[in-house]
Amino acid sequence: MTTKTSGDAAERFAEQFLLARNLKTVVRNYRCRFGEIDLIMQDSGTLVFVEVRMRASSHFGGAVGSIHANKQRRLIATAQHYLAGLRHNPPCRFDAILMNELDNASVEWIKDAFGA
Repeated sequence: MTTKTSGDAAERFAEQFLLARNLKTVVRNYRCRFGEIDLIMQDSGTLVFVEVRMRASSHFGGAVGSIHANKQRRLIATAQHYLAGLRHNPPCRFDAILMNELDNASVEWIKDAFGA
């Protein structure tokens, strides 16, 4: 399985995981000049920007270690680009879905992953 294929599968799995927890899909793979956001979802009145990471190995920090400061800056800039196209800015947060395999037992859902 290629990295692209496994990444796409992880994103689909994460979306289904979140849909089962009553979030609603707004946009998949939002892209702009700053980067890409895997999923934009609605959680009640909150807009949720979701970064999906799957790593087969815990080397180099595993899935969570791959969301470094530069990646966070690109995600924030991409989210700001998305929000600029809306009439009003709803409450927002950044979530991370981390997994080692496509299995609910391996999913770690970090809500407000960049927040205080």
